[in-house]
Amino acid sequence: MERTVITIAPSNMDVTVGESIVLPCQVSHDPSIAVAFTWSFNGNQIDFKRGMPHFERIGGESVGDLMIRNIQLHHSGKYVCMVQTTLDSQSTAVDIIVRGPPGPPEDVRVEHISSTTAVLSWKSGKDNNSPVQIYSIQTRTPFSVGWQAVSTVPEVLSGRTHKATVVDLSPWVEYEFRVVASNSVGTGEPSKPSALLKTKAAVPTVAPTNVSGGGGSRSELVITWEPVPEELQNGEGFGYIVMFRPLGSTTWTKAAVAPIEASKYVYRNESITPLSPFEVKVGVYNNEGEGTLSSISIVYSGEDEPQIAPAGTSALSISAAEVEVSWQPIAWNRHTGRVLGYEVLYWTDDPKESTAGKVRVNGNITAKNITGLKANTVYFATVRAYNTAGTGPSSAPVNVTTKKSPPSQPPANIAWKLTNSKICLNWEHVKTMENESEVLGYKILYRQNRHSKAHILETNNTSAELLVPFEEDYLIEIRTVSDGGDGSSSEEIRIPKISST
Repeated sequence: MERTVITIAPSNMDVTVGESIVLPCQVSHDPSIAVAFTWSFNGNQIDFKRGMPHFERIGGESVGDLMIRNIQLHHSGKYVCMVQTTLDSQSTAVDIIVRGPPGPPEDVRVEHISSTTAVLSWKSGKDNNSPVQIYSIQTRTPFSVGWQAVSTVPEVLSGRTHKATVVDLSPWVEYEFRVVASNSVGTGEPSKPSALLKTKAAVPTVAPTNVSGGGGSRSELVITWEPVPEELQNGEGFGYIVMFRPLGSTTWTKAAVAPIEASKYVYRNESITPLSPFEVKVGVYNNEGEGTLSSISIVYSGEDEPQIAPAGTSALSISAAEVEVSWQPIAWNRHTGRVLGYEVLYWTDDPKESTAGKVRVNGNITAKNITGLKANTVYFATVRAYNTAGTGPSSAPVNVTTKKSPPSQPPANIAWKLTNSKICLNWEHVKTMENESEVLGYKILYRQNRHSKAHILETNNTSAELLVPFEEDYLIEIRTVSDGGDGSSSEEIRIPKISST
């Protein structure tokens, strides 16, 4: 009878975690006898009937191949294929090495910390059958979002303990560190974080930004700036140093500003003339000393209110609810007060109305329409200029009477007829009451539907002709026109569409 011989045997393999491999085990044997295959892993027989994860027998009667799916690090070791018949047996062994990314480094500590550096130490974790090539140091602070890589350190083959110095840290900030190892397979899991430690204090180095100001009252210099974030204050006792001098002067005035939240300084002195330019710079300090100063900005002192009232104030009635107030612009200079705009005050002589209306316009505008007024009412108006310091003197009051109310009755008895391609409209003249404005004419509004734009035809008569296409329905309404404004509209008339054929 033929001897049993292993014809295809597995060979030693080097694989990466996550791969799937096949270990072949094929034989030739006497066809008259049966053959059985068994596999063992590190001396323990693999029981395929138990449905062991990762391991699967594949092949036919004379094939005993072993498939390992999604191989893991713990699958490294010796595999033996045993072939057995009733007459003899054969076996073949193979070594499998599974390589993976390194395990997490251990025992990360901060051995020394200064204002801008930290000396770290850590121990190697498992290399998972592939030597570590590089370590990456990561850090985070209470102000940062997530971990940030700050340094990389190549592996040094001199024991398990490693050291590295992290530089360019911010003073007086809490840090924690972790280490991540990488090899030719990939990057492993990070270590546990180190203890949270604060760097030592140092003189602040970041100056405030957006140094500006202005405004305020007469004899004031208002200086503002963008506060320095807490993580850049570098120590306790933080504050600001404000320095300023009149433009052209050589002597600086210096002031310290606390607490930390301060972002404004007001200098008051009766000798300051309005709108005087100052050179300004703002610096920082803490318990370690004075730090950086900002670049110089030009800031103007507070100004006087305008000293002159506008001239030529007049008022004109526009409708029953609207008047226009106009005035002449003020030619200003530093002595008469800068003008940023004008303020119009208006009121009635009705003792029941204790509050006056007020509207503002910016710049050199010299007229303002006031709306929402009562019909046929006397209004008084005055105008005054304003700037950042306040308002100036008011002009002499002027009065104006709003026009009577628009007619309350809508056009009635509207008749229409079609002649050729025209719509001919007729209606009764609207008679007004004594307290209403006289009818000056009529407006005909026509449109295809309530959402479309209305076309307007104005007439002084009580009849009108419209040229409109007849492929669509048309909605028509008529209202009165008067000095007091448009009056009430008639009921809506629908003209049905008429085919051109």
